[in-house]
Amino acid sequence: MKSTINKYGLFGAITGFVIFMSHLAFAKNLSYSTLEVLGYISIFLSLSFIYFGIKHFRDNVNEGSITLGKALIIGLLISVLVGIGIAIADFIYTKFLNPNFFEDYTQMLIEQGRGDEVFEMTSLMGAAFMLVLVVIIGFIVSLISGLILQRK
Repeated sequence: MKSTINKYGLFGAITGFVIFMSHLAFAKNLSYSTLEVLGYISIFLSLSFIYFGIKHFRDNVNEGSITLGKALIIGLLISVLVGIGIAIADFIYTKFLNPNFFEDYTQMLIEQGRGDEVFEMTSLMGAAFMLVLVVIIGFIVSLISGLILQRK
């Protein structure tokens, strides 16, 4: 189980990091709405490795069977690794490549009239938020994948 989690988690983390960094490289020319959509696409593409990891474990390691509980554990651990990859990309971008990102984003929210509940965000907080977001979405992907792939 450990090798499956490491293998597919690493694939997902690298995929998430590369896709996230590549679309953030063009961030200056894109609207925040477009960046948000691209961010979610990169998260879902990276989390697709959950399905493949669970399937690999079921078919190649566990003799063709897997319970929903074991699928959830595998999926969640893969999503943590994916989340770390995306969080690192987010941290690098907001700390080094565009250190004014949160200030600019906050200003855009205020201009749109949605900034009344905005609080100060740091690069580390942003990375932690991305990690939690990816793990939550990863749980949903793990649940769906586990339900599809479970066999006794």
